[in-house]
Amino acid sequence: MNKVKKRILLVLLAILAVILVALLVFFGVYFTRIQTIGSMEQLTDYADGYNLYRMDVKYDYSLDDIIDYGIKDDQTMIDAILKESLPLLPVKIKAPSFGCTAFTLTDTDGDVHMGRNYDFRKDTSAMLVYCAPKDGYKSIAFAALDNVSANVPDENIKKKLASLTAPFICLDGMNEKGVSIAVLTLDSEPVHQNTGKPVISTTLAIRLVLDRAATTEEAVELLRSYDMFASSGRDYHFYITDASGDGRVIEYDINGEPRELIDTPSEAITNFFIRHKDKVLPNQKNDIYGHGRERYDAVLKVFEDEKGNYTSDTVWNAMKSAAQDPDPDAITSNTQWSISYNNTDLSADIVIRRHWNDVTHCDLESKVTTPSK
Repeated sequence: MNKVKKRILLVLLAILAVILVALLVFFGVYFTRIQTIGSMEQLTDYADGYNLYRMDVKYDYSLDDIIDYGIKDDQTMIDAILKESLPLLPVKIKAPSFGCTAFTLTDTDGDVHMGRNYDFRKDTSAMLVYCAPKDGYKSIAFAALDNVSANVPDENIKKKLASLTAPFICLDGMNEKGVSIAVLTLDSEPVHQNTGKPVISTTLAIRLVLDRAATTEEAVELLRSYDMFASSGRDYHFYITDASGDGRVIEYDINGEPRELIDTPSEAITNFFIRHKDKVLPNQKNDIYGHGRERYDAVLKVFEDEKGNYTSDTVWNAMKSAAQDPDPDAITSNTQWSISYNNTDLSADIVIRRHWNDVTHCDLESKVTTPSK
């Protein structure tokens, strides 16, 4: 073999070695991500194509690495999420908006419940996400798959990969300590604190609370340790409940700078500042103070009507009273899912888009999911 052929052979061997190393690195990074994709399961089968799915997150993630990326705006938030969930791959997602109703009650057996309607005018499939981080609490949570253009997540590899971002785009959930959280949109200017603390965005705050808070009080203190960036050009507040029934609305003061975090005990909340509910009238916009007072009033009326005899049916009656049909002119219309979280026995019952007779049950501890019939 002459020198030229030897050199060509050596170059080819070097190229093959580089390819082999790259494949080994890629496989090492994506092995547990492939396992996560393999756990995906469709739980409902509706003719319109918008369904409930479940997924067990088997890959290790670092929430701190996402936050340390340096979130300044929607794009850096998305870049940070993609770097953690889909390293080495070019995938795009968009920042979501969120409507809704949430409330807390304790039934006659002593079980604490959080009821949650997720309202958004654009139809979406939902992903039930099971997480068990090594350095955090186990949890179940729900992501709107339309926000990652994956309403049929098992349709192709691109949508399967996009679904791997689900842990970081969840809109509500509950952890093994019985802490549940939901995000709801407001009509005010988006909060963007800048006090020198690490910056956290809306859905990452949900993951933070689910992974690390054992009580509502711990959740509040966790959120106080970060500057909040409200993503997608909208403002938000959070509703948090724990196994003791401590339900609070977490808001960023609209009448102050630097939009200080304020927590207010409340039985329920919709899309207005609970601290300024005296300025909010039903069935109308109320400038920066928000809307949805009629849904809040409807929930409290159910509570009053059934006072002294609260059961799991009370939760569903309250959610039904506040559920909304589609309205193309209202961003917080069209109830996409309704969930009754049981913060005591760590289970949840889910209904997709007002199919009230089709209830899917899931259990956090056993990870058993019973699809609707």
